[in-house]
Amino acid sequence: GAGMQRFLGPLLCLWALRLPAGTGGAARGLDVASYRERVRAMFYHAYEHYLESAFPYDELRPLTCDGQDTWGSFSLTLIDALDTLLILGNVSEFQRVVNVLQEGVDFDIDVNASVFETNIRVVGGLLSAHLLSRKAGVEVEAGWPCSGPLLRMAEEAARKLLPAFQTPTGMPYGTVNLLHGVNPGETPVTCTAGIGTFIVEFATLSHLTGDPVFEDVARRALKALWKNRSDIGLVGNHIDVITAKWVAQDAGIGAGVDSYFEYLVKGAILLQDKELMSMFLEYNKAIKNYTKFDDWYLWVQMYKGTVSMPVFQSLEAYWPGLQSLIGDVDNAMRTFLNYYTVWKQFGGLPEFYNIPQGYTVDKREGYPLRPELIESAMYLYRATRDPTLLELGRDAVESIEKISKVDCGFATIKDLRDHRLDNRMESFFLAETVKYLYLLFDPDNFIHNDGSDFDVVVTPYGECVLNAGGYIFNTEAHPIDPAALHCCRKRKEEQWEVEDLMREFYSRKKTKKFTLKRAPDHSEGENAKDPKDASSEKAGEKRNSKKSSHSLLSCPSQSFNSKLAVLGQVFLDNT
Repeated sequence: GAGMQRFLGPLLCLWALRLPAGTGGAARGLDVASYRERVRAMFYHAYEHYLESAFPYDELRPLTCDGQDTWGSFSLTLIDALDTLLILGNVSEFQRVVNVLQEGVDFDIDVNASVFETNIRVVGGLLSAHLLSRKAGVEVEAGWPCSGPLLRMAEEAARKLLPAFQTPTGMPYGTVNLLHGVNPGETPVTCTAGIGTFIVEFATLSHLTGDPVFEDVARRALKALWKNRSDIGLVGNHIDVITAKWVAQDAGIGAGVDSYFEYLVKGAILLQDKELMSMFLEYNKAIKNYTKFDDWYLWVQMYKGTVSMPVFQSLEAYWPGLQSLIGDVDNAMRTFLNYYTVWKQFGGLPEFYNIPQGYTVDKREGYPLRPELIESAMYLYRATRDPTLLELGRDAVESIEKISKVDCGFATIKDLRDHRLDNRMESFFLAETVKYLYLLFDPDNFIHNDGSDFDVVVTPYGECVLNAGGYIFNTEAHPIDPAALHCCRKRKEEQWEVEDLMREFYSRKKTKKFTLKRAPDHSEGENAKDPKDASSEKAGEKRNSKKSSHSLLSCPSQSFNSKLAVLGQVFLDNT
């Protein structure tokens, strides 16, 4: 109980702060509904032109009205935009796209792909769509959510990334060939985020498929980074995955590092894992001590703590949202307001901003329609209902429409000073920027569910609760339902173990009537029945209970074998 309060305290506070929908915005005369509709129109302007001019290529080129492959060759924008369709309420197009992807996407291709980008955009997008497909009215197969075509695609894509993790340190290469694995002569230097941004997708895959390999490699990579932090508790930007030597020793919260910190927090919440959270809180102290000045964050040398670059990068704007997730709302708001002043100065966030000079950095004046500041505004608005946050949303809509809208979509802003555009529309524009804007302006969206509404699904492993809220967004804004991780708790080996025990049991006690139709149930609390009670053959099991990390928010649990009680007989693990 106390552990739960401590750990979920910040999140519970966010829920407790839910005010009646529409408060705040109205006070300053901002019409939330009309902005919501403008965001919807923005989505369709971009999406329809992608389908018309760019599909099946990865991305739309909005100035020339054609398409290009960027991160692979798997119609990336379509995968990335799929769950946004449902958040906007478009079930028919969601269903159509699911069919298109099943027929048209193939990962057996001779393409060099970014391990990081393929994971967050493709694996993340497919997992999220898989978990939302029933809500979107897709006819799901009997074993769903523990099986399904989108889950198989996600698993196939993730398997293509596994060869990258076969290094002496467990830290992955940055690039992998989808057909041949790691190319001979591949550079062993990977950025920190490219090593530490797998736990959300890979743990979800392991929990749904029962194959532990994904979560295992993701954890091993996280631990390797933790082990290689500097004496003052910081990590650098790029590391050699063979030797574990830091190649770029700049420490900060922005590009190259960002989503590592994000995934420690989100992984901790998703998996109820104390260890991941304590790692983050340690880093958080070091970040405050060495990189934070007046609610700005600078880049410092990871060993000495001396300032190396006094710049703010637009990617860092995710940080206030992350602070709000751990309940540090006051600091989050102060930093957010600093970043918002930069936005107001330029009508967007330049990639780099020199803090002492108060201006853009040469060659880094662009704004590729990134979501990070809007993402933070969405989280903070859930926590505070401060109308300033809606004003940032309004500014973003006005700015993107005014500067970047072209006949064929929305173009990356090459230079915020003179509004020159680039011939590119990144897939994250539809996956993240539009989604977070819409969610900022849509207080009643199903994504914001506070648990008062949910679905019960009967799986081969018992009943399970889904869509009750508490979604964890991966770093590409693909929402993962944490409850789904408890739907398919039975590992394959454990299933065989149960079947063997049952067979043995039947051969001994042919006389008793006994059924095991619903294999061990996993609705945790309810099956902690008295083992002497003959009806309680459905003894629940904590998956992976060797790790203490899972026990945080649930009853303490014995190892699987010793808990399997059949008619009062307990089978102990005699190894």
